[in-house]
Amino acid sequence: MTNVYDILKERGFIEGVTDEEGLRRLLGSQQITCYIGFDPTAPSFHIGSLVPIMSLVHMQQAGHRPIALVGGGTALIGDPSGKKEMRQILSREEIEANAEGLKRQLSKYLDFGDDKAILLNNADWLTKLNYIEFLRDIGRHFSVNRMLAAESYRMRLEAGLNFVEFNYMLLQAYDFLHLFREYGCLLQMGGSDQWGNIVAGVDLIRREEAAAAYGMVFPLITTAAGDKMGKTAHGAIWLDPECTSPYEYYQYWINTDDRDVERFLALFTFLPMEEVRKYGRLKGAQLRRAKEVLAFEATKITHGEREAQKARETSTRAFGGGEGSLEAMPTTFLEAERLGKGIAAFELFAETGLCTSKGEARRLILQGGGYVNGRRLRGIDEQITKEHLRDGAIILRAGKKRYHRVVIKENNLQG
Repeated sequence: MTNVYDILKERGFIEGVTDEEGLRRLLGSQQITCYIGFDPTAPSFHIGSLVPIMSLVHMQQAGHRPIALVGGGTALIGDPSGKKEMRQILSREEIEANAEGLKRQLSKYLDFGDDKAILLNNADWLTKLNYIEFLRDIGRHFSVNRMLAAESYRMRLEAGLNFVEFNYMLLQAYDFLHLFREYGCLLQMGGSDQWGNIVAGVDLIRREEAAAAYGMVFPLITTAAGDKMGKTAHGAIWLDPECTSPYEYYQYWINTDDRDVERFLALFTFLPMEEVRKYGRLKGAQLRRAKEVLAFEATKITHGEREAQKARETSTRAFGGGEGSLEAMPTTFLEAERLGKGIAAFELFAETGLCTSKGEARRLILQGGGYVNGRRLRGIDEQITKEHLRDGAIILRAGKKRYHRVVIKENNLQG
């Protein structure tokens, strides 16, 4: 049986390990419990969270037991890692609501039945700590000099690091110790910005329990163009279909830079690596096929096969002119009366979200980037009316790749 360490390494998940030889030997000799912490700072994950989520799925598929830890307790403090200024502190109510949303999403990726995976919230133990006892029993193991040398703290010293944030490393290390004691957890994984916190947990277990534990960090995923993963001109790409539709999600992946296709197939799908490498060797127009596979597989994992098929069908018709439904395309429903009177093109582009403002819509159209039913708009004030309806819909396009469908509300179809 293939060692999951080799799987993760081959697919590009591993940037650093506290003890590579020891961890690889451990993962190849027994089933272990591992964990990753997730900050409940929003009600949904975005694509930037997919690397840790996918790593837990690989661990589970290899027979290991993942713990998905929602940081309801640590979110009350705020993680300074990778941040130039203090994170916004959320209320307990906001954190609890966000945590519930993240739990529902994690259940789409991991099987929590029969103790195959565990879902926990560190608020269950961190909020019950006695501060004096915590300082005496845990704080004594931490050197202030070593903490200040950690990158997560060093980059914040100039801007100002408050005492609340300074405690974060202790709390995350304590999480690892708690999970070691209660669940036999031997491995913590996380982004490369968590290296100092993870090493602190490994060291705390060694000092408190005289036992070996391990840490693994993933690379920060950026595109070949140097952009942060999942960031677009119109905001983040979310895993929640209410925030980012399956069609928009599919479009994000199919528009992947040619240079990123093989890497993203390895990270964000479960295709065998020989197949990934085969797609990676495609060039020119043939590479479009690899992007379609990436988009379909990534969308299927997050939204299910039916939604992935709908998104693919809609994309094929919109971009390729083939047969199929436009059902999955982002849609705005308008009153028949409004279309009857006519709506200025720039106003409709802003209203549908194809542009973030009327000013942006004006600039887009003036520069020749606005289209209605495949025809370039003549001017910003061109009126969009019911005369533009084709098969019951109007198709707007911004630039080459962003489409939006406008239809009349059903109760007004006869209006």
